[in-house]
Amino acid sequence: MTNKSELPFLHGMSEPATFMGVPFSSDLKTCEAAILGIPFDCGQHPTRIGARGGPRAIRAQSSLVRRYQPPFADFDPLEELNVVDMGDVSVTSAKLEDASQQIEASLDYILKNSAVPITFGGDGAVTLPQLRSVYRKYPELCVVHLDAHADASIGDGPNYDDRYNTATTFTRAADEGLVDTSRSFHIGARGTLPLQGTYKHAQGLGYQLITTDVMLERGIPNVAEEVHQTIGNKPVYLCFDMDFFDPSCAPGVCTPTWGGPTAREGLTLLRWLSELNIVAVDINTVSPDHDVGGMTAFLAGTVAMECATLIAMKARTETQSEKSVAAKQVKAD
Repeated sequence: MTNKSELPFLHGMSEPATFMGVPFSSDLKTCEAAILGIPFDCGQHPTRIGARGGPRAIRAQSSLVRRYQPPFADFDPLEELNVVDMGDVSVTSAKLEDASQQIEASLDYILKNSAVPITFGGDGAVTLPQLRSVYRKYPELCVVHLDAHADASIGDGPNYDDRYNTATTFTRAADEGLVDTSRSFHIGARGTLPLQGTYKHAQGLGYQLITTDVMLERGIPNVAEEVHQTIGNKPVYLCFDMDFFDPSCAPGVCTPTWGGPTAREGLTLLRWLSELNIVAVDINTVSPDHDVGGMTAFLAGTVAMECATLIAMKARTETQSEKSVAAKQVKAD
């Protein structure tokens, strides 16, 4: 390795920028969670291509995120989980078959090392290969999908692109048996769609679908309670498409859809999902070319921090439970 002192003409030479300054590393021996960028999009949207730049933008704006959140969580979850940033998967946008193999292999590596992947897309097509990997380790996998779209269209055309794209992710996941659809939720669906019967198709696959209107009418605590009661302690793949938020607070997404939750409502919902057994986090669809002042990427970084906090809080609860059981056993002996 070249010593920095041998290169006096390079000022401030350093490792690549990482999420919130966590170490850049692929050594996961002591890590409980790892950041991974997936700079891929299908390149098929007629007007808004750019989610391939999402990981870079989220890392850049993460410098605005702070590590402590009193009174909810007055501790540093990144330190508690020994989080590292592995950089980006090597993928070429628009080549979904090839990219899927690379994404699966990257997730396999993280899960093999018993870390929770926290990934930054990319568009919604990056989710299916991740689900394949996570399912291999957690065959009772459930999904909590926060999105303005169910991404469960029929997609039965003759070509590969007809069957595998951002709109068919959860149709293919159900077809492949990757998730327990009866215990999985699509939350936040709303707005105009290009096809008739999209919601009925998602529900026909077994998914629980809660629209934005229903969520806001019932209230966030009520919806979160249903999620908890349905899923229990089953392993959860938390998929957060940033167009879940209203474009007034998250304009830099691939398919902005009006009438969505505010930043406050979206982050509140996340906190109400504490105690779920989250085994993977997928934050996608930040399109920096369409963002305003980096606000969507900043919000995505905040979502990532909230998710890391939930994972750390669950780990704390499990540790306390184990200590309690051990203490009772010692007393009984």
